[in-house]
Amino acid sequence: MNAPADNARWISAFLAAQAADLGAATNTLAAYGRDLGIFTDWLGGRSLADVTRADIEAWLIEAEAEGLASATRSRRLATVRQLYRFAFEEGLRPDNPAIQIKGPGRKRRLPATLDEAQVDALLDAARHIGRNPQERLRNICLMELLYATGLRVSELVSLPVAAARGDPRMFLVRGKGGKERMVPLSPPARVALAEWLAARDTAEETGRANGAAPSAFLFPARGKLGHLSRVRVHGLLKDLAAAAGIAPDAVSPHTLRHAFATHLLAGGADLRAIQALLGHADLSTTEIYTHVLDARLRDLVNTHHPLMHE
Repeated sequence: MNAPADNARWISAFLAAQAADLGAATNTLAAYGRDLGIFTDWLGGRSLADVTRADIEAWLIEAEAEGLASATRSRRLATVRQLYRFAFEEGLRPDNPAIQIKGPGRKRRLPATLDEAQVDALLDAARHIGRNPQERLRNICLMELLYATGLRVSELVSLPVAAARGDPRMFLVRGKGGKERMVPLSPPARVALAEWLAARDTAEETGRANGAAPSAFLFPARGKLGHLSRVRVHGLLKDLAAAAGIAPDAVSPHTLRHAFATHLLAGGADLRAIQALLGHADLSTTEIYTHVLDARLRDLVNTHHPLMHE
């Protein structure tokens, strides 16, 4: 048996199943492929079919000795565990050698976020950053939608323009794993959306008159994706942060997503509702925001409990 070729077939079949059956995103599939490539390189030509629990544990021990972060080691183990679960379910081998291996504990870190004044400063900066009025309208719309909806940047930039027609009160979003959810739009976001749509459509009419094909995306771009890239939005936020007097390293699409959740919870929103809005499959993922709830509850007790005023 040619082990490298056999390993490649296993991994190819696993990735195809993840894409077809579970709707795994392109970035997720790429991460699985990288982790499995690292594992098979470590095996040194041995077959995945012959791997034992001891082999996987030795691989993890070596990764720890190299100083890899516990989060990285946990992710790699999870990938290998999923590969062998697939292999077991497909009859490629009679067991899952990774099933009983415990990964390194992961510290739950509080997500980096922004306070309301910082978000206001970013929104104000968006009104002044841009090469022309159309670009400034786009930047304002991007910022308002990121903060108003808590969308992942990949979800926002790939939104079809059809989703924004008709002054919608809500967006239907396709998130991770192809799961759909509804997210409401704030009044400022709807105003910014309407103004950007008008400018976008005017520019597209001009382009069509010059032979350009219309775009299906809310935020069209000339690249091969057909829409604004995540990298471009990251860069834009760094520019806005600098203009707003905020450290650029402290601002990203994800910090705005965290700000959305943190400010909602601080304002009294239910954790289950925030889970639905963020598109988290598991409530435990959303529970990292409960530090805000704890602070609010302490403030309520300190302010309203009669014993606190004696």
